[in-house]
Amino acid sequence: MYKQHNYYNNISETMKKIGLQLLMTLLSLPLLAQEERPELITDRPDATEAPSVVPKGALQIETGALFTSFEEDVLKTQTLTYNTTLLRFGVLDNLELRLGWNVVEQSNKVTDVAPAVIENGLSPLLLGVKVNIAQEKGWLPTIGLIGHLFLPFTASEYFKPQYTSVDFRFAFDHTLSDSSSIAYNLGAQWEADSPGAAYIYTLAYGYSITDSFGFYAELYGDLPEKNNSNHYWDAGVTYLILPNLQLDATIGTSITKGQDLLLSGGFSYRIFK
Repeated sequence: MYKQHNYYNNISETMKKIGLQLLMTLLSLPLLAQEERPELITDRPDATEAPSVVPKGALQIETGALFTSFEEDVLKTQTLTYNTTLLRFGVLDNLELRLGWNVVEQSNKVTDVAPAVIENGLSPLLLGVKVNIAQEKGWLPTIGLIGHLFLPFTASEYFKPQYTSVDFRFAFDHTLSDSSSIAYNLGAQWEADSPGAAYIYTLAYGYSITDSFGFYAELYGDLPEKNNSNHYWDAGVTYLILPNLQLDATIGTSITKGQDLLLSGGFSYRIFK
């Protein structure tokens, strides 16, 4: 009887261990799924676009507000973009579709002469695509190709250009260390009301202060065929609140004439199906 009692006790202990292990496994499944989800990489707040795409089946919302100010002679122009929304949807493992539309308020004031003239409305709708061409391998950077169309008929009357705008750029990213990286873009854009192309460039350095808190500094600009070149700088911070939610803030200005101040703040949020 003693041996039989011991036998059943052993079975009972074994069943308890199996049950406990099963329970721990079930409880850890959401954490495992969360850990396996790709890192949140955004195309805001800087001008440098990332070469990576949104995961297949995921929707990424990147939005915020942007303020710029420029005063030349007696004219002061201030532009407030209430809604800089960009929607990114992963179609394939290396392909995403992009949709953007901004709500803009622009104030033009002749200094100390008359009240400001304020215009409100929508900017042209952006339709785009991004393709991830190659992943980083040794000296080879992560490479992406991005293209956009800006449709004039979708804009409010004041912000409606005469023709469709087009741009494209190659995006590159190099890992420098566990906490730093460098990214850059090269491309061209054809503005709706400007003759010829403008060649565009960006160069951004990013540093992760902690797992959640990051810093970046950036140079960017364009070189039009028919006009003087424009060069800018900005710097900002990002804060990852959740694995799929990031806040950001930016300040900047121009190196050449064209912008006295840039301020921006917003967030990026990824939704999985």
